[in-house]
Amino acid sequence: MKATLKTYRLRGGTANLLVPNIPFALVFVLCSLLFTSCENEIAKIKTLTSSEELPSITANGYEMLFSDSTVIRFKMHTPELIRHDAEKEPYTEFPKGVKIEKYDANMNIVSSITAEYAKNFDSDQRWEAKNNVIAVNLKGDTLKTEFLVWDTKKEKIFSDQFVKIIRKDQIITGIGFESNQDFSKYEIKNPKGHLYVTVNK
Repeated sequence: MKATLKTYRLRGGTANLLVPNIPFALVFVLCSLLFTSCENEIAKIKTLTSSEELPSITANGYEMLFSDSTVIRFKMHTPELIRHDAEKEPYTEFPKGVKIEKYDANMNIVSSITAEYAKNFDSDQRWEAKNNVIAVNLKGDTLKTEFLVWDTKKEKIFSDQFVKIIRKDQIITGIGFESNQDFSKYEIKNPKGHLYVTVNK
């Protein structure tokens, strides 16, 4: 490859540089490749930073109080909370489980729900609990199921799957369940069996 000696004027004098004779077309191609490469990297970064899969907020060891007219109604505990705001239907995810306790006006616990996984959807004020869901009411009645929905707007909890209710004197099983949100009044839609037990005093 031939080279040309070129003189450049600088502050304080001149400089002679030996510059290779590179065809203009080759220079153009190299610049185009460099620009395309940079453009692709920028596009990748934009895709990653704008991805809907990225959570907005992540919190560990989180606890929240829900109040109504300064009276605490619910307390929520979770090992991990992930907030997804970029989704079409924004929601909060609890991948390591959640426990929610309901209080009366005197701050006594009247019911509780625990689950190994849960989601809370903003738009329709709905909770979905999955995997080893357990609800307990003030009387000690215990509901066990693998899926439960809590509609906070309608103040109801329900399930369309298999449920088991353990009471002091009997165990009731069935498909489908509905209750008020403190689990004090409930109904199994399709009962499958009753098992009466004797309690030794």
